[in-house]
Amino acid sequence: MSGRVHIKGGRIIDPSQSLDAVSDLYIADGEVVAIGAAPADFQADMVIDAAGSWVTPGLVDLCAYLREPGYEHKANIASESLAAVKGGFTTLCCPPATSPVNDTAAVTNLIYDQALTAGKAKILPIGAMTKGLAGEQLSEMHALREAGCVGVSNLRYPFRDNQVMKRCLEYACSQDITVFVCPEDYALAKDGCVHEGATSGLLGLSGIPAIAETMAVAQWLILVEETEARIHLGQLSCAKSVELVADAKRRGLKVTCDVALANLIYTDAVIKDFNPAFHVRPPLRREEDRKALLNGVNEGVIDAICSHHQPHESAAKLAPFAETRSGMSVIETVLPQILALTTAGELRLEAAMRALTSGPAQVLELSMGSLQIGSAADVALIDPTARWLVTETDLVSKGKNCPWLDTEVVGLAYKTIVEGRVVYDRSLMME
Repeated sequence: MSGRVHIKGGRIIDPSQSLDAVSDLYIADGEVVAIGAAPADFQADMVIDAAGSWVTPGLVDLCAYLREPGYEHKANIASESLAAVKGGFTTLCCPPATSPVNDTAAVTNLIYDQALTAGKAKILPIGAMTKGLAGEQLSEMHALREAGCVGVSNLRYPFRDNQVMKRCLEYACSQDITVFVCPEDYALAKDGCVHEGATSGLLGLSGIPAIAETMAVAQWLILVEETEARIHLGQLSCAKSVELVADAKRRGLKVTCDVALANLIYTDAVIKDFNPAFHVRPPLRREEDRKALLNGVNEGVIDAICSHHQPHESAAKLAPFAETRSGMSVIETVLPQILALTTAGELRLEAAMRALTSGPAQVLELSMGSLQIGSAADVALIDPTARWLVTETDLVSKGKNCPWLDTEVVGLAYKTIVEGRVVYDRSLMME
């Protein structure tokens, strides 16, 4: 059982309560028991002086690849859950692209067991929508849900035909399961590695047109309208996609969406030097798209910001650009990059914190991402002014494929609490 914790004098930022004020937070038995005045007879076992710091709900990530089981040469649940809490994240959703694919309760149980052994962040598996992610036969979605999967997905793997897609949505709807979609038309995107446009033409790289995403978004929304299923569109990258989702929400469709951190920060202009650190999927697109995504977060059309954390071994990024593996290892650096966007005036702080806490929690329909009385005491203590140098030595993720290596950034989580228990303390890590 967790002890009693008094977090003293911090700036509490909790979008779920529209709360932004300097106050005290009290924790007992793994739950938030008071904000402001202490409960009667409260005797703290630990007092944390948070003066000058932000006190926020633990961050919630809807897409972080942990690589276990099957790809432990890249990373594992222990290493990446430690990286997560170092970044202020207390809850992670992990996609089903494991080996074996997470299409059975046995694999789901293995992930939960390894997460429990690691004892850091809460890990929520997303199961495979089709067996082996092959896009042909429906997986045992009910069994996956009963084992603890928070949803199902086929990621960017293609379906055999639209009939399979429709049947997946119909069955998921009947079982009240959220379908996590990575919208991409396979035929239009399969040979590409960057956004199709002037930059791809100049560099001679095969492009992924924006329509590969927007056509898929439109198709999924039509299927949602037909089946009344609940879907979450992950990692949107195009302005038109944001428009389509906004319209779908106005029409009352059960749809939510998120954006990957990289697409809020960069455009395809950064790939001019063929730096494989910027090989990501969906690709970095135009400045107009980036601005539309930022506006989508500010306006609440986009429900969440995900890290889209994808750790790789060093060899995965050593080939020519088009032959490298896509993805960035970024979960430890989400906070400083988000703070840079707020400082630049591109993201409103309240909107950014909502998209990292209560927004993704609402997507999952789970009671987390909040500091309301009675909620689980998942808390991040953030120093918004701390400067630190991102180095391979400092990163605890096994994946060092971070685009900000050897760059000074501002802002960090120096202490992370999960259900009242301190699972990360930077001062101890630096000893």
